[in-house]
Amino acid sequence: MSDANPGRQRRFFQRFFPKTPDFFTLLSEQAEMMVHSVSLLVKYMETWDPEVGEMVKVEEHAADTLKVRNLRMLNEAFSTPFDREDIYRAITHLDHVVNYCKSTVNEMDLLQVSPDAHSLAMVKQLEEGAAAIRDGFGRLRQDPASAQGCADLGRKAERRIEKIYRVALVDLFQGDDYLNMFKRREIYRHLSNAGDRLARASNTLHDILVKIS
Repeated sequence: MSDANPGRQRRFFQRFFPKTPDFFTLLSEQAEMMVHSVSLLVKYMETWDPEVGEMVKVEEHAADTLKVRNLRMLNEAFSTPFDREDIYRAITHLDHVVNYCKSTVNEMDLLQVSPDAHSLAMVKQLEEGAAAIRDGFGRLRQDPASAQGCADLGRKAERRIEKIYRVALVDLFQGDDYLNMFKRREIYRHLSNAGDRLARASNTLHDILVKIS
């Protein structure tokens, strides 16, 4: 005899076979949050507007809330569409880029360091790489083959950031204004670290693509 209570049957299957979260969408949301934060940082470097700086800080809190939600869903998931560790690394690396956006603004506020041509050039490359990574994670579900090019663009952006970083240090350590040198070096270092996290997110995207292809 068939079960006359479909609700009970549904609850039974939900208990023993819980629905898998849509990790494709979760990663896309996390990547979109990263792009938005980096875009705000670009605007901050262009304007040195304290209101934009506050927006970067608010965005970091929102991104952290999203990260916590995504990690909780990952921990509770019965199954995942691809490697669980790769999902974890993608979430954390994308969030770390946002963290460095906030750290950059905080340090510039604390040290009273204004934007310069080097810092602006670095964040523009960061924005370009972040957009590529966002596009790559967005293509995982429907067109994973095309996402490889996005991962490559993310890594190339990080290499360009490092080149700008080295040129910036050479230019910085001229003369004898040592206080300014050490202050500004801290800003460059945060941006370089953001680029490093971007490269790690790119590598994680590449790892996912290799395993699902």
